Amino acid sequence: MEKDKYYESIKGEILNNEITKRVKDYSKNRSDLRTYASIGKTLEEAGKHYGEGIIKKYAEKLTRELGKNYSATSLKYIRQFYRFSKSHSVSDQLTFTHYRCLMTFKSNEEINYYIKLTEIQNLSVRELRNRIKNKEYERLDEETKEKIKNQSKKQEITDYIKNPIMIQNKNRYEEISEKVLQKIILEDIPSFLKELGTGFTFIENEYKIKLGNRYNYIDLLLFNIEYNSYVVIELKLGELKKEHIGQIEVYMNYIDKNVKKSIHGKTIGIILVRKNNKYVVEYCSDKRIKSREYLVL
Repeated sequence: MEKDKYYESIKGEILNNEITKRVKDYSKNRSDLRTYASIGKTLEEAGKHYGEGIIKKYAEKLTRELGKNYSATSLKYIRQFYRFSKSHSVSDQLTFTHYRCLMTFKSNEEINYYIKLTEIQNLSVRELRNRIKNKEYERLDEETKEKIKNQSKKQEITDYIKNPIMIQNKNRYEEISEKVLQKIILEDIPSFLKELGTGFTFIENEYKIKLGNRYNYIDLLLFNIEYNSYVVIELKLGELKKEHIGQIEVYMNYIDKNVKKSIHGKTIGIILVRKNNKYVVEYCSDKRIKSREYLVL
């Protein structure tokens, strides 16, 4: 009986890839991606020649002969990856499993965003899935997306802050005051910091400062390691108002004058509000101040 050239090619690619990964551990991703693209192409050709049912037959035969579970579903994903690689730039900084997370997206812009993000921040598959699940792409402004795609543009500390910020009310508090909102955030501070972006660390809540003869309290004081700057967070229950801008500006200037060292960048201010007021934001002359809406879930 004449050998099936498509099957023999697929089997040979799998065996060669296994050898390469044992000898050159550093190039596992590159070898996997190259191999799967090649196998996917062969599966495409075999399907045209024998029909769609050939994938199931190949899966059973590969499993029997190579002693591993090569399911029909896995082979279909490999074929899908080949189709994906024809229209997208494939980076070996991502694994095949990363690409499986992205192959169902219809938007090339969204795919490219998550590829770049994974490269820049070295995201694990789990981290990438969480970013996708939380609809990060949809919650970033267009300017930030452009900066990520075009790495020549300088990125700022506030670029990755989502809008709206998702705050998880895990203990189901019914009455939400500013104090309760702060408490909800503190109960899961790691998730909150991730909503803001990368490099944020928590310093203190209700950070006490003295203005004249009176004490004031900054809702949350953070520090961003990547940008070497203090970050003042103020929480508001309603719509953004002009007096909120004045208040946080005073707090930022206090931190700049009394807390930050000469090695630190200028303090950043973030106001979290239920509803933004585009006119207040538009006429705010201090570009270090950003406002974002939040949702308590």
